[in-house]
Amino acid sequence: MRDARKKFMRAAIRLARKGMNKNSGGPFGCVIVKDGKVIARAHNAVTDLNDPTAHAEVVAIRKACKKLKTFQLTGCEIYASCEPCPMCFGAIYWARPDKVFFAATREDAAQAGFDDDFIYHEIDLTHAARKIPFEAMQSKEAVTVFDEWKIKPDKSVY
Repeated sequence: MRDARKKFMRAAIRLARKGMNKNSGGPFGCVIVKDGKVIARAHNAVTDLNDPTAHAEVVAIRKACKKLKTFQLTGCEIYASCEPCPMCFGAIYWARPDKVFFAATREDAAQAGFDDDFIYHEIDLTHAARKIPFEAMQSKEAVTVFDEWKIKPDKSVY
C-alpha cells in the first residue's frame, strides 16, 4: 500500500512539473484514487484557462465527480503535490474524500511565491476590514430562499 501511495504522489508531482513547464499555471498537481485506481488527475490550469479557481485539486475534484457521477468523493484518496490552499481545502471538505496526502507544505509554496497565509488572516477580519471589503445586503430577501429550501420535499441533501 505504501509503495502504491508513493507512486500516486510521484504522479501528482509529475503533473505539477508538466503544468508548470507548459505554462498552464503554478507548479501544482493532483491525483484522485479510488479502490487503488487513478480516477482523475490534473495540474494547475489558472493561467491556461484564465480561471483563478482552476487549481489542480479543484480541477481533479471536478473530473472525479463527473466520472463517478456524484458530488462526493467518499472512498477516494487525494494526492496533492502541495498542501492545499484555503480554496482547495474548502473544496476538499465539500467533496468528502476519505484522506488527503500532500508533499510540499504551504511554507514551501510561500518560499516559491505562493503565499496564501494572508487569506487565512482575512477570514477572521470583519467584513469591512478585509482587503476586499464585503458588505451584506438584501438579507431578508435571500433568507426567504433558505426558508423555501428547508421545506422543499424533493431536495438533494449534501
